[in-house]
Amino acid sequence: MLKCSTSLWSADLANLAAEIKRVEPYSERFHIDVADGHYVRNLLFFPDQIKALRPHTRLPFEVHLMTTEPRVWIEPFVEAGADAIIFCLDSTNEPSQTLQSIRSSGKQAGVSLLIHESLDLLEPLWEFLDIITIVGTAMGIKGASMDASVPGKVRQARQIIRSRGLKTLIEADGGIRRETVPLLHAAGADLIVPGSLMFREDPKAMRQWLASL
Repeated sequence: MLKCSTSLWSADLANLAAEIKRVEPYSERFHIDVADGHYVRNLLFFPDQIKALRPHTRLPFEVHLMTTEPRVWIEPFVEAGADAIIFCLDSTNEPSQTLQSIRSSGKQAGVSLLIHESLDLLEPLWEFLDIITIVGTAMGIKGASMDASVPGKVRQARQIIRSRGLKTLIEADGGIRRETVPLLHAAGADLIVPGSLMFREDPKAMRQWLASL
């Protein structure tokens, strides 16, 4: 069954602690987008905020760095309570070193691929990847539709992982809707990043639907 890395960006940002408690029973982890205003034109979440939220749930915090210089953010977010750190592949010239830095901190490490980026770019990195996040919308845009190429990319990633005996998780992020989730499930995704699908619906009913796929 597809698991949920629930995006806190879609929660009521004025009541994050209560929102976490409300959807916690229907989530496997929380996905936290971090934006520095440079890589994308957004400002989202920061280490002290994550540290303040950490006592409100035992679920893992998955930090998605939409930043320049991702390596400088590893230590602050590890100290704040992150359990996994994902960064944008095109945000650094040294992705393997960044992945190793995350893993040396004892955390899960991953990269996110933009719509136009091929899985071929991961060829030297697979051995370091705990998670691959396949982004289905323009980076930093909330509420957009999922690009039609995403299920095929998920399917290709699943074939690579299976053929090489890897344990890398495949996560789909962006455009997670009732009409797209079955396609991602059929393609072989492990995780989806629901935002409005979790916070604007009855989360219990949504998970029952997810289990029926």
